[in-house]
Amino acid sequence: MNDNRDEIYSKSLRAGRRTYFFDVRSTRADDFYLTITESKRDFNEDGSPFYKKHKIYLYKEDFQNFKDYLNELTDYIIKERGEEIISLKDKETPLEEIKTEEVKEKSPLDEEPPTEEVKEEEEEEEEEATTDFTEVNFEDLGNDEDK
Repeated sequence: MNDNRDEIYSKSLRAGRRTYFFDVRSTRADDFYLTITESKRDFNEDGSPFYKKHKIYLYKEDFQNFKDYLNELTDYIIKERGEEIISLKDKETPLEEIKTEEVKEKSPLDEEPPTEEVKEEEEEEEEEATTDFTEVNFEDLGNDEDK
C-alpha cells in the first residue's frame, strides 16, 4: 500500500467544542480528494472525554455542485434568519466571546510540528479508533483439527 496516501495538506478550524478538519488526501491513482471531519468533544458518565466524529469524503467531480449547494443554502439561512445566532439569545455568552479560530495548517513545505493540543487530540482519536474494533485472535481461526 502506498504510504503517500496520507494527508497532503490540512487545515483545522476550532469552533467552540467542535473542530473541523479539512484534509487533502491522495487516491491510489494519485489524484486528490477532500475529507471534512467534524470532531466534537463530549464526556462519558465518569467524566472522561471522548470525541464524536462525522466525516465527508468529497471528490473533484463533486466540488462545483457541493460549493454551489453550500453557497445557496448558507445564503438562504442568512436571508431568512439573519446573521444573529438565535441559540445565543437566551444565553449569557456574547457572540464576541465565542472563539472560532484556525488552529492548524499543514503543507508539504511546512516543517513546523503541530501544537501539543492538536497532538493530544490526534492521539485520543487514534486511541478511540483502535477501541472501535473487536479483538480477534487469528491463531484460533482455521484450527478445526482440535474439535
